[in-house]
Order: sequence, then structure tokens, then C-alpha cells
Amino acid sequence: MKKIPRVSIQTEDFDLGAQTLALRGQDGGIGAVVAFVGTVRDASHGQNVSAMELEHYPGMTEAAIERMIDAAFARFDIRAARVIHRVGALLACDQIVLVLVASAHRGQAFQACEFLMDYLKTQAPFWKKETTPEGAQWVDARDSDDAALARWGLVSSNARV
Repeated sequence: MKKIPRVSIQTEDFDLGAQTLALRGQDGGIGAVVAFVGTVRDASHGQNVSAMELEHYPGMTEAAIERMIDAAFARFDIRAARVIHRVGALLACDQIVLVLVASAHRGQAFQACEFLMDYLKTQAPFWKKETTPEGAQWVDARDSDDAALARWGLVSSNARV
């Protein structure tokens, strides 16, 4: 069976079912798979959002996410992990990110998935621009994202002071 990459940055949509099957492969020790699928919201800060554009640094972004997955393996008893993040132009309600984590037990899989999402929100080099009726604007980091990462003992200061 072909080994799937741990990180994919792509413009194409993804299929949750197919990705889950590929992650599990033939590993009989997997007792739990936890998935997080993020979608483009149709509203932000009280404004309608019709589209979002995501930019990244090819190579650097994948390497940063690989390090995040390595950190998850060091912290949690997991057997496999996969992150797919879309870039380019997306419409409201489109899928934007997939985090899959497999473990022998659900608790470790849930924690590792949450850890990876908190890490991705603050440390992955992506830039997001939302399109609203008032025009396009870059999305700022949020204090709540920095606080979520802090519960894992990691510090981020991405949010504006």
C-alpha cells in the first residue's frame, strides 16, 4: 500500500472518507481516528464573507507543519497524523483544513488533534484575506488563538497588542 504524505498543501478539495481510510491503512493497532475539518465561514465579525484567499510560502509552510506533527508524536501516543491545508481562492462553506490523528485510544487522538489545530492556528505560515461587501481585508491573528496554544505550554504572540 502506498504511503501517504503527512502534510499536503493544495488547491484541490479533499475527501474525508478517503483520507481516513488512507491514514488507517492496514494498521490493526489503530483503535481511534479523530478528524477536524475546518470550513470557510460565511460571516466574520458581523460581516458577510463571500470568499477567502489563502497564501503561503511553499516549502517553508510544509516544513513548519511537519515540525508540528513531530511535536504531536513527542507529546502523545499516536500512530499516524495527516494535515491537509488548502490555499488559493475558496468560497464560503468550502473545506479549508483537515487534521487527522490515529491512535490506539481515543483520548490521545483527541488531544493530539486539538494540539495540532491550536498549533496550526498560530504557527503555520499562512495568510488569509476575506472578501466582504466592504472589500477584501487580511485576517488578523486572535488573542484567543494565542491563549489556546498557551494551554499546551507554548507561547505565541501573533495577535496584535
